[in-house]
Amino acid sequence: MKKNWKKSMETLVCVLLGNAVLAFTVAAFLVPQGIIMGGATGIGLTIGHFIALDLSAIIFLVNIVLFVLGTIVLGKKFALTTLISTFVYPVFLSVMRSIPGITELTDNIMLAALYGGALLGLGIGLVVRVGASTGGTDILALVLHKWFHISLAVFVYVVDFTVLLCQALFSNSEQILYGILVLIVSTMALNRVMLMGQAQIQLFIITEKYEEVKEKVLKEMDAGVTMVHIETGYGAKQQKGVLCVIPNRKLYSINQMVQMIDPQAFITITQINEVRGRGFTIERGQ
Repeated sequence: MKKNWKKSMETLVCVLLGNAVLAFTVAAFLVPQGIIMGGATGIGLTIGHFIALDLSAIIFLVNIVLFVLGTIVLGKKFALTTLISTFVYPVFLSVMRSIPGITELTDNIMLAALYGGALLGLGIGLVVRVGASTGGTDILALVLHKWFHISLAVFVYVVDFTVLLCQALFSNSEQILYGILVLIVSTMALNRVMLMGQAQIQLFIITEKYEEVKEKVLKEMDAGVTMVHIETGYGAKQQKGVLCVIPNRKLYSINQMVQMIDPQAFITITQINEVRGRGFTIERGQ
């Protein structure tokens, strides 16, 4: 029960923080420079160009319409994961836009595009990372995916580029190019955030003295070990490989230890973006 409560609080914090970052980014960098963007905000900017309404109010109405559509087509479970973002983001945006001087952080459109793209990816990543949704046009992409059974990624890009094209009707060429730059940078940042975690080093050691290496790693280096059955390619000899995942700081010590046991040992070293499970995110004794 305590674990579920902790997970729920973590999800809530990440969703709120992610939406706050998104609202700040739009208010501080994208809207002041007139950079076009996708999502519900892009729809809001398009409507706001033709109808004199507050941007936050337009986005709120767009989110409500998409939320109702998603609830009808995708069900109540989906609705619960998008409920917070649907209502919180427009409120955060309204608050951020009322902060004095927030539109004057930079008058350089390139800086605005780079920072805007990076922070957009960060904000979306914080929300998606905990299994929630930012709502908006993501809902439309999911609905189209369910109706037509075509790749979700295709619909996400189709929807976003359609929104960008709508804004292109009243934007100059620079704003369009910077809008595409924002989309590229935000996608790169999103991928980094999704892979962000407890980075570790993975070692795979092939040596005839695998038992000795295993004992040293377990007892002297205090690291976990997995033994893998292998067959050597040249001699077709059956033996075991030593697989272990370690913190960066232990790499030198283990590498030296293996070299002392068997100077001819074959070692591969791989950077791991995130590790979960016993010994890392769970205590070994649990």
